[in-house]
Amino acid sequence: MTTLHHEHPTHEHSHGPGCGHTEVDHGDHTDYAHDGHLHREHSGHWDECEPAGHVAHEGHPHAHGAGCGHEAVPHGDHVDYAHDGHRHAEHDGHYDDH
Repeated sequence: MTTLHHEHPTHEHSHGPGCGHTEVDHGDHTDYAHDGHLHREHSGHWDECEPAGHVAHEGHPHAHGAGCGHEAVPHGDHVDYAHDGHRHAEHDGHYDDH
């Protein structure tokens, strides 16, 4: 899994267990949904976390959307939903894991 390195320059809030933001396990680190995007700790600062690749989430019976109960995270031209420890994005009739 590859992530781009894009530092979030003015992040004064420290994330961690119990900080109040949705935690999303992402490979070897944890992302925190905050201010409409995902942050990850990296070398003493916070980065925006952008995944690369396309991984379909198989067997996803729940439809995401406004009011579904999962945190919406705007992501480029679509919305991801934090669900079961990862983000789901609707794509061509299925959901992708981000």
